[in-house]
Amino acid sequence: MAQQQHVHWYPGHMVRALREIEEKMSVVDVVIEILDARAPLSSRNPYLAEIRPEKQRLLILAKSDLADEKVTSRWVKFFQDSGMTVLALNLGSKFSSISIAKKAELISTAKREKEIRKGMKPQPIRAMIIGIPNVGKSTLINKLAHHASAAVENRPGLTKAQQWIKVGTTFELLDTPGILPPDYDNAEAAMHLAAVGSIKQEILPIHSVVEFIVKFLLESYPDVFTRLYGLKPEDLVSLETILSGVAKRRGLLTDGQPDQEKAELVILKEFRSGALGRISLEKPIV
Repeated sequence: MAQQQHVHWYPGHMVRALREIEEKMSVVDVVIEILDARAPLSSRNPYLAEIRPEKQRLLILAKSDLADEKVTSRWVKFFQDSGMTVLALNLGSKFSSISIAKKAELISTAKREKEIRKGMKPQPIRAMIIGIPNVGKSTLINKLAHHASAAVENRPGLTKAQQWIKVGTTFELLDTPGILPPDYDNAEAAMHLAAVGSIKQEILPIHSVVEFIVKFLLESYPDVFTRLYGLKPEDLVSLETILSGVAKRRGLLTDGQPDQEKAELVILKEFRSGALGRISLEKPIV
């Protein structure tokens, strides 16, 4: 297997966005921080986590429908034991917006009590949505707003500027661009994010990412290759034999020979889509 590498990637718009988030966070009531349930630690930007820690936070483990359910339950307990309010959700579900609205209202009790003491009408909860690229921020906003207010595309770095979005009389949401840390000294974390699609594809070679995924699956979910690709034990001796086996069984041939590059694209696509099953890349250490 190839050696993993450090990732250094900090576009100018992310520098500006981080500064603007620091400025705008003073006027929000709740910070909704979205992580990828398949890799909660790797997908949590420590710089975002450290901004205004006194603010009420709601942690969302998004894409929970793609993650190993038992592992996700352990992550929920892990964050709860750390004193955090957390929900594991499939943001595409119609129930996700209801769950988030109820939880945000619950943790805004102090705000409501203050309004009552001052004789004020209940004011909309001002919530800021933060997270790294491609974790589901725009999908969440669209669910809460019940229409396509924010652009949604399965491509990291789509949202470039902050925008306030009104959600009835209950919420005002501030969408923000996905922000990665300046670099990833932890090469494994970088691979996790490349695997789930939160780092742009040109940053890490597809071959290296697929090599990482295959090695991880062999160690943690070995039945994937026999159950879904029909490979035999003798097909699992190396990355090359696995790619050739997948190519043969999927009919991915070039000049009559198994096309390993096409097989890599299939494995990457099916891992990200959940076609390989519910898989978690990280488990909490307790």
